[in-house]
This record gives sequence, C-alpha cells and structure tokens, in this order.
Amino acid sequence: MQFLADTVAIVRHFANVGKIGKAAKLILQDADSGKNTILISIISIVEILYLSERNKIPLEFEDVRRKLLPLDNYRIVDLDFDIVETAKTVQGLELHDRLIVSTSLSLKVPILTSDQIIKDSGQVDVIWK
Repeated sequence: MQFLADTVAIVRHFANVGKIGKAAKLILQDADSGKNTILISIISIVEILYLSERNKIPLEFEDVRRKLLPLDNYRIVDLDFDIVETAKTVQGLELHDRLIVSTSLSLKVPILTSDQIIKDSGQVDVIWK
C-alpha cells in the first residue's frame, strides 16, 4: 500500500526521536522492509532543509537525502498542476499543510501525521495512533 508521510513523521522516523503513533510506526517499519511505499511531498523535503539549516531538527538535510536516495520504498512526489488545483479545495490550513493535504487527496492516499489541525480538518484520512 501507499501512504504519504508528512515532515514530522519522516524526521521522527529517520532520526529515531520523538513519538510515532503505533499504526504509523508499523507502516513505516513495513516500508523499511519492502511491504509499503512511503510517498513524501517535495514540500516536506523543503521543510527539512529549512529546519535543518536552523538546527530545529536533529537531522541534516544531506543525511535525509542519503537515506532516501537508495530506498525503493520511499518516493518523492513533486508538485504538479493537479496537486495545486486540488489545493484550491483545501481550506483552513497554512500553505505547507495545504499542499501536503492536497497531495494526499490528489494521490488518494492517507497521510501519516500527528498534526491535529490536519486531522481535525476532516479533509483527508489520517493515520497516526
């Protein structure tokens, strides 16, 4: 199965820090063993760059890049017109979350996220606990 992981899920998983909900953790572990595919929005990659430059996360951008490139079960999703068009229907979220949610909707996959605002929006299926 395919799942979209948000920035927090990727950072916590790759840095092995912070809590990841049981369901999300199992999905990420299954991806590591080749059973699931984790999609990552390019928006999350840009957020990781930004946060790592400001020492806000315990990962360096290059470490994430090195980890992702050889993994067949982790794929970067670029922004395209379909995702941006879908974003027109997503309301009440800041821009980064709006684009991540619209990516999930466009690809018809659930999001692995602990973000309560995304969950409470009811606009997309969220997996975490």
